[in-house]
Amino acid sequence: MSNSKNAISSHELARALGVTQKTAWFMSHRIREAMREHSFQKLSGVIEADETFIGGKDKNRHANKKKHIQHGHGDTTIVLGMVERGGRVTAKVVDSVKARDLKPAIRENIEQGSVLYTDELQSYKGLQKEYFRDMVNHSEGQYVKGNAHTNTIENFWSLFKRGIKGTHIHISPFHLDRYLDDQAFRYTNRKTNDFGRFDLSVSKAQGKRLTWNQLTGKAASAA
Repeated sequence: MSNSKNAISSHELARALGVTQKTAWFMSHRIREAMREHSFQKLSGVIEADETFIGGKDKNRHANKKKHIQHGHGDTTIVLGMVERGGRVTAKVVDSVKARDLKPAIRENIEQGSVLYTDELQSYKGLQKEYFRDMVNHSEGQYVKGNAHTNTIENFWSLFKRGIKGTHIHISPFHLDRYLDDQAFRYTNRKTNDFGRFDLSVSKAQGKRLTWNQLTGKAASAA
């Protein structure tokens, strides 16, 4: 889990360890909890931010079940990613692509005064008061403008979606943040060798605990 670029499924883990898929699924999420970054240090320097949509494709449904999904509607989940060029990445689920949801996430995770590159989405408008912001206009076919582009974070999305499609097949929106943390750990520590990533993931487990009720949401419902 620390080193597989396309992630490891609970079925594969179960076969390797000789346990049930349910046990392996619980174990894998506890490992993700260990790898989760709990740093108060914000991203800084040159940052790219971009949102994407995770979920089913309308074209794969029967005609009577088509929802004609648009961005952020139907059974898609919206996620925002932010990456330091040459450094760390953070990604999280957001409620919408509106300014009220994207701007607080940007401010919470990116240090003011950083260089911020985004696409032309209007929800980012106004951030130039706090960041050195520039943008590329994807709707007009513009993907690079000098140093401005979002290719790095889009590469992260490509890796993440490849893991969903080829390994996990389906991810519940309730657990999506955990899978984002999983991919972010490997990406952020991509310059470390396999042993280094393994050692880091084990060392980060100290003091972290994830119960079955917490993982499945039963703890919250009981409260």
